[in-house]
Amino acid sequence: MSACDQASLEGLAAKVGRQLLANGQRLVTAESCTGGWVGQCLTAIAGSSRWFDRGFISYSNEAKVEILGVAADTLAAHGAVSEAIAAAMALGALERSRADWALAITGVAGPDGGSATKAVGTVCFAWAGPEGFVATATCHFDGDRRRVRAQSVAHALTGILQRAGHRLV
Repeated sequence: MSACDQASLEGLAAKVGRQLLANGQRLVTAESCTGGWVGQCLTAIAGSSRWFDRGFISYSNEAKVEILGVAADTLAAHGAVSEAIAAAMALGALERSRADWALAITGVAGPDGGSATKAVGTVCFAWAGPEGFVATATCHFDGDRRRVRAQSVAHALTGILQRAGHRLV
């Protein structure tokens, strides 16, 4: 079984849910290139309403600005696929929810849209949490569009599991 098949992703989502529930915390998502796939995995888990607050799908730059409060000048300076935008998405989602933790994903899933500096498979992540915690990362995934997106979901969920597990409040 692949680590990026749907059953594995939902198993990872269940672990995230157990950790958040144990912490008495909730999660919000802000997704771009994954188009709500993280939210789908989270809500596939029975009882997820106890620890999943909401999800934002901000596929366009306009949506990032309008629904998450990402600054247009930050988009202009860094581009949509950047750690700065991922962090702004996560913080915006956290501010617009009742969650304790946020995760954000923005990237180039392909098959088109890549550039010399941001190739297809480039995905930026951010996790934001209690006490102003923010962490970001950029990954370069191989494979077709589905594989890039699946790896992104797995990385985002693994990231929140690691961070929420180490920052008990």
